[in-house]
Amino acid sequence: MEMDDHKRRRNMILYVLIAFALYLVINQVLFPSLANKQMQITQVNYSTMLSDLTEKKVEDMDYKVGSDYVALYTRIGDDEGVAYQTNVLPGAEDYLSQLIEESGANVNVDIAQNNSNTWLYLLITFGPLIIFFLLGWWLNRKMKKAMGDDNPSMDFSSGFGGFGGGGGLGKSGARIVASKDVGVTFKDVAGQEEAKESLKEVVDFLEKPERYEAIGAKLPRGVLLVGPPGTGKTLIAKAVAGEAGVPFFSISGSEFVEMFVGRGAAKVRDLFKQAKEKAPCIVFIDEIDTIGKKRDGGGFSGNDEREQTLNQLLTEMDGFDNKKGIVVVAATNRPDSLDPALLRPGRFDRRVPMELPDLAGRKAILEIHAKDVKTQPPIDLTAIARATPGASGADLANIINEGALRAVRLGRSLATQEDFEESVEVVIAGQQRKSTVLSDHEKQVVSYHEIGHAIVAASQKEGAPVTKITIVPRTSGALGYTMQVEQDEKFLTTKQEVLDKLAVYCGGRAAEELIFGEMTTGAANDIEQATKLARNMITRFGMSEEFGMMALGTVQNAYLNQDTSLTCAPGTAERVDEAVQQVIADAHARALQILRENKFKLHELARYLYKKETITGEEFMTLLKRENPFMPGAGKPQV
Repeated sequence: MEMDDHKRRRNMILYVLIAFALYLVINQVLFPSLANKQMQITQVNYSTMLSDLTEKKVEDMDYKVGSDYVALYTRIGDDEGVAYQTNVLPGAEDYLSQLIEESGANVNVDIAQNNSNTWLYLLITFGPLIIFFLLGWWLNRKMKKAMGDDNPSMDFSSGFGGFGGGGGLGKSGARIVASKDVGVTFKDVAGQEEAKESLKEVVDFLEKPERYEAIGAKLPRGVLLVGPPGTGKTLIAKAVAGEAGVPFFSISGSEFVEMFVGRGAAKVRDLFKQAKEKAPCIVFIDEIDTIGKKRDGGGFSGNDEREQTLNQLLTEMDGFDNKKGIVVVAATNRPDSLDPALLRPGRFDRRVPMELPDLAGRKAILEIHAKDVKTQPPIDLTAIARATPGASGADLANIINEGALRAVRLGRSLATQEDFEESVEVVIAGQQRKSTVLSDHEKQVVSYHEIGHAIVAASQKEGAPVTKITIVPRTSGALGYTMQVEQDEKFLTTKQEVLDKLAVYCGGRAAEELIFGEMTTGAANDIEQATKLARNMITRFGMSEEFGMMALGTVQNAYLNQDTSLTCAPGTAERVDEAVQQVIADAHARALQILRENKFKLHELARYLYKKETITGEEFMTLLKRENPFMPGAGKPQV
């Protein structure tokens, strides 16, 4: 309380200075004429006034002032604002009027009275202060009502605090959702069964805390949700609040970042103050890595505001009484960048991973989102789930929505299986670019390129079957693509499967070289993917005979772009580059050999794709396996 009084006194001084500056502005800018009308009045004898009139020195005069005969006059040649005052003797009015007329003085000009000057001065001086106070008091009442205070009283210091505090710069700005308005439960979350099981314990504690208190167990103060973007971290936090029937405070980490030093920490204090008033409740901080990054050792980072905010968050989480039932749930996709003090037991006690859903999870997510869309049976969501490995919950929701949009665009009232299958391609490769018109030669090159991928993929024993080939340009920049879909989900990949995948990446460029004897830029993405896979094979997977089981790199941002940085000597890095180059060269030679053996089929399938532009995997396999009497060596086993 003593600290609060000190801060109030300090703020009051600041507010008075601001009000004085405001007075100067109003006085000099808005009311320059009023300020100039204040006059310096000097008392003189009646004989002095008569002498000035006789010598014709008087310029203006008004001697009828109130009920008293008091004369005010100005002299010719004096400074502006200087006047003289004297009492007029009773019975001398006629003589004075004649003397004024002979002197040529102006008796009609109104000279300001002394009493009116005083009131005007007081109005100009204290008027802005009164307006300033009333405005601050009104804003303070509005903010108290917004926070749920049923008895906002008129407090002088808080009235100035409402305005001088920057209009609520110290307020957390958290969005408060009442328990009855959360509207999300665990039924609305799919594909994250392990995370739901871990969080059900938190829900049970919030509902029945006496069970845990009886045995001496304590509720986790914080739960950290980590995972890639779009996996449902915010959704499952709302589901915890909805299941427990408690209020839900939602705020983003970036909202604590302020221009003024100390405001971020003030927002943290206000957030936990509101949480204590509404306890039991859930406090959800999204993207906590914004304020929770590791602090540097020297303390010269130049970002002291962020560190103050983090320190305040650490103090609040370690200080509140958890018997009231306040659970802090935070989400991030960069857990490696968080400060260790934030992750220790007693703050974020529990870490819940929110990984990308597997095949069963993807199907469950698709079913939840498909409930809101009118569909025309039969709808096979398993096929959609199988075609989207690595898709997040947000991606799957977008696929269902894109399918519904396509149905509306084509003038139908029900979405079909074809709509959803096309939406998979829209999310992965983008919309069809109808404005892009390829020349005949370019179209032929793209056809051979994609069939080259497909033939090499079909020749692999354990490879995923080809499901679709197209040479229709897409908005992602692809002029065509070959889609492969695994029949069953795989969690492990063998060395041979990696080499097969590298050969498939090289199949497009190999077909261009074999048929046209030239290279094009169409293989840019293939080269990028092949290089990344070959480098991971050597540096991360230990699939190199030269280096063996030696980790040569570390993964940064595992939940984002998964960039790998080498952690080896420069000489070793050169040898790694040579090994990567050799692996890709071997895969390219293997792809060339496969296409030479199937050159006739390469021509036949490329011409067929050129005419139809898009073919299914079934059409491709039928033509590839069909016996052709004109093919060299037909009916004989190929060597």
